[in-house]
Amino acid sequence: MRKNTSIAIILAIIIALGMLTYFLNKPIINNLDLGLDLKGGLHVVLEAQESGGQKITPDTIQKSVGILRTRVDKLGVSEPIIYPQGDKRVVVELAGLKDPEQAVDVIKSTAQLEFWDQNGKVLVTGKHLKDAKASVNQGGQGAEVNIEFDKEGTRLFAEATQANVGKPISIVIDKKIVSAPTVDEAITGGSARITGNFTAKEAEDLAVLLRSGALPVSLKIMEKRTVGPTLGSDSLNKSVKAGLVGLLAVLIFMLGYYRLPGLIADISMVLYSILVLGTMALFGSVLTLPGIAAFALSIGMAVDANVIIYERVKEELRMGKTLKAAIEAGFNRAFWTIFDSNLTTLISAVVLMYFGTGPIKGFAVTLSIGIVASMLVALTFTRYLLVLSADITKNNKLYGV
Repeated sequence: MRKNTSIAIILAIIIALGMLTYFLNKPIINNLDLGLDLKGGLHVVLEAQESGGQKITPDTIQKSVGILRTRVDKLGVSEPIIYPQGDKRVVVELAGLKDPEQAVDVIKSTAQLEFWDQNGKVLVTGKHLKDAKASVNQGGQGAEVNIEFDKEGTRLFAEATQANVGKPISIVIDKKIVSAPTVDEAITGGSARITGNFTAKEAEDLAVLLRSGALPVSLKIMEKRTVGPTLGSDSLNKSVKAGLVGLLAVLIFMLGYYRLPGLIADISMVLYSILVLGTMALFGSVLTLPGIAAFALSIGMAVDANVIIYERVKEELRMGKTLKAAIEAGFNRAFWTIFDSNLTTLISAVVLMYFGTGPIKGFAVTLSIGIVASMLVALTFTRYLLVLSADITKNNKLYGV
């Protein structure tokens, strides 16, 4: 058991040192995705418009929010903030966009796909679409979108092409004809190509729109503004400074009050901070001001775990137990207290993560990572170093007794 624990500790140290080496060469803040409140970005307010007899209801607004979130995710934006406002509006906030105008075009497009005959009759609609992918034309000139229908769409498209051999079928998106190829023969394979002198980027955006599905209502931009990073940068700098001052104060307190165990706790805190920030950077988590608050809270919980452990160890030493026996008993007595408190907090974080949006979800993600890292460091790494220190010195005064 001890051998396995030692191997786990060594691996954790190697991982932490690897992260530390990497982030020393490239500052960790440059590897973290920052939220809108820290990095700036785009704030758009959209209002639903009734069209085609489609009424605006809470259900259509929620469906629109889901479709918009899918579209934004395809754009590669991390943790967008998308939520309904009132009965008809939807707010979209996107951090750190390179091309805000292109993002707005993708967001507001209804993406109603239809196939018309030469008389303007609708033959097939996008609701039967199964997949859409962008690709380069066979001749290597321009790009196109290859679409695939579901079973019902395959049947309808086959019937439509069979009835229109030698005639054009228009491919229409949002009531605009993209192309109108002539049908040479019936297409029964359930696939088709959308061409129209697209660039590769335009074809990819169109494929994203078609894959995410058509919006149930059209959306009109009521407000669009770019959020500058100046305020966020100032808040970030102040938060980092406050965090460093607070962390330094905690490290000094632990060292002065608990002595040798305090030194071990300080080393554990450094390892803990590297693990949390490194994990966030590796998994692409977005850091927001609430996320910084969650990180500070999780540091407090990690310190609290060490305090509980050390107080238990000191009680065992006062009862006359040997140093190693006191450490083992102290950890065993403290385990369930630490586990219960962290578990209840983790459950709260998971609930916030599931039901929350934007900054709330960012807070929950950071807190969850911090809780797991706290348990890992306090109950394995700290324990290992304490047992190791007991082999070096037997002086109880170094343990605050």
